[in-house]
Amino acid sequence: MDIKETFIESIGTLTINKLRTFLAILGIVIGIGSVIALVSLGEASQQSIQSRIQSLGANLLTVSPGSQTQGGVRGAAGGDTTLTNADALAIQTSPQVTTVDAVSPEVDSREQVTAGKNNSNIRINGVTDAYAPVHTITMASGSFISSEDDLSQRKVVVLGPQVVADLFPDGSDPVGKTVLIKNITFQVVGVTVSKGGTGFQNQDNLAYIPLSVAQKQLFGQSYLSDISLEAKSPDVMTQAQNEVGYLLLGRHKLSNPSQADFSILSQADILSAASSTTGTFTALLSGIAAISLLVGGIGIMNIMLVTVNERTREIGLRKALGAKKKIIITQFLIEAILLTFIGGLIGIALGVAFSYLYATFTSAPFVISAVSILIAFGVSAGIGILFGWYPAQKAANLQPIEALRYE
Repeated sequence: MDIKETFIESIGTLTINKLRTFLAILGIVIGIGSVIALVSLGEASQQSIQSRIQSLGANLLTVSPGSQTQGGVRGAAGGDTTLTNADALAIQTSPQVTTVDAVSPEVDSREQVTAGKNNSNIRINGVTDAYAPVHTITMASGSFISSEDDLSQRKVVVLGPQVVADLFPDGSDPVGKTVLIKNITFQVVGVTVSKGGTGFQNQDNLAYIPLSVAQKQLFGQSYLSDISLEAKSPDVMTQAQNEVGYLLLGRHKLSNPSQADFSILSQADILSAASSTTGTFTALLSGIAAISLLVGGIGIMNIMLVTVNERTREIGLRKALGAKKKIIITQFLIEAILLTFIGGLIGIALGVAFSYLYATFTSAPFVISAVSILIAFGVSAGIGILFGWYPAQKAANLQPIEALRYE
């Protein structure tokens, strides 16, 4: 009997008991589908997080008050009011800093904003005109905070699109209208383009006012919440961290970097941490999904063992008529591989379909890894061979006389 005949006979055997074949395939379908879907969701989440971080600004460095081990300066104990406008000006003008293109001093606080009967609790950012280029802010309408607005302490505000939706649900253009922040009237001068995000990290749920107004009239503080910097290129990010770090150490009269009362975080640090976290999460989910593949493989082995017992007399008759051990092993292996291969194909299709539907309904990126599909094919074939080998060997080792006497 050649391979073609063996293959046709294996298909016929599997179609005799359709329910058993379906149950054997089901475990593989669930396992392969879960792996494909979870790897896809993990990679989509990673891409989404990376795009949001990168949308915050190109070559971005953030100087924050307080201490933290980051970049070229290792911080220790510190407070949260250690950065001032003078520090930002020094970074911008010092000949010691040669790798920074733009400096954006910032203060922020969560406040209630009211427009007519509508209100929203959002984060208010006090900024200068440097904020927009540093954080790659694009205007949907109107204009951003200007240097003249900051110098003249004009009570103007730029709203994010989510704020506009909350305060002006009728869809009217907010530019030119007024809102109240802590009972102070601000005129809306612009609306930003959506960047996306959720919860406290929602870049659309922000409002921007002049830094001078925020410090002197709204928050009543002279210190800064952060200083954002745009490095000249990705290649000089570390150098920029060092230059800014040692400049601030000198200004704060600190001789030892371990005593720094500020921290400098680069965009690369954030991306690395986010990628590590999502990568670990994806690996964990994939490991859990792989367990179902193992269970599916054991299920196939059990069903093949039952099949061997049911076909003992048939096997004995074939061996008595001269069928070789190799033929018996080949037939049972083909049956097991067919089960896992068909289950793998269906599982891949379901995994891709689930990922597509998830991306469609959540606006997440649709990402399918070719590597995961190839691995799925390999794993499904491997499971067929691994868990089909023992039943095949058991069938091939049956003695013809004992097999023919089996009841």
